[in-house]
Amino acid sequence: MSLVLVTGASTGLGLATVSALLDDGHDVVLHARSADRVEDPDVLERVCGTAYADLSDLDATVALAEELDRFGRFDAVVHNAGTMDRALATQVNVVAPYVLTCLMRPPGRSVVLSSGMHLSGGTDLDRGGSYSDTKLWVTTLVMAWAARQPGTLWHAVDPGWVPTRMGGAGAPDDLAEGHRTQVWLATAPEEELRPGTGGYWHHHASRDPHRATRDPDFQQAVLDHLAERTGIGGVV
Repeated sequence: MSLVLVTGASTGLGLATVSALLDDGHDVVLHARSADRVEDPDVLERVCGTAYADLSDLDATVALAEELDRFGRFDAVVHNAGTMDRALATQVNVVAPYVLTCLMRPPGRSVVLSSGMHLSGGTDLDRGGSYSDTKLWVTTLVMAWAARQPGTLWHAVDPGWVPTRMGGAGAPDDLAEGHRTQVWLATAPEEELRPGTGGYWHHHASRDPHRATRDPDFQQAVLDHLAERTGIGGVV
């Protein structure tokens, strides 16, 4: 049995991830923006804890990190929260997982939601900020920390374009398959994971991410940019 945190779990893939983990017998802490956003209120009776905060707000995210750390060391954290709203995308998709990681005790595993759209993202950290850009940056963050934080297994996941509230009803990929890789990476025996850390996954298969994510100079640029933006030093 593992203790797992799932962010952005009020609906869609996050809620499906929580439900699957609970069905497998794990202890789950559910994060959402607010309790009234959780589409299946019954799940709130099954989780071992909840935490509510708006990840587009830096101060709220810092306070959330302190609240979550009281649960103890998580065996896994699934950074599922995300948005396609350009005004909020950098904060929610990149800054929030950065802040939570920096301020909480290191988990055994961190699984971060990326996207196939990261392949069209840009590397201009000052002028970018589209959904594709932020998914490139957060995937780079995963690879940077995989190289710098050996005590945590780091993985990025492309769940596919699935018919969630964010993906839209016409999305062509399999909704049922959209959360399974995250659950597997968070809980499977370590020997099943190849690579063991620093992987980019789609439906249980390891894929090659954008080459910029493996560039040590760009990795450092992302870390430096986030440290300057937040005033919070990075994980080493």
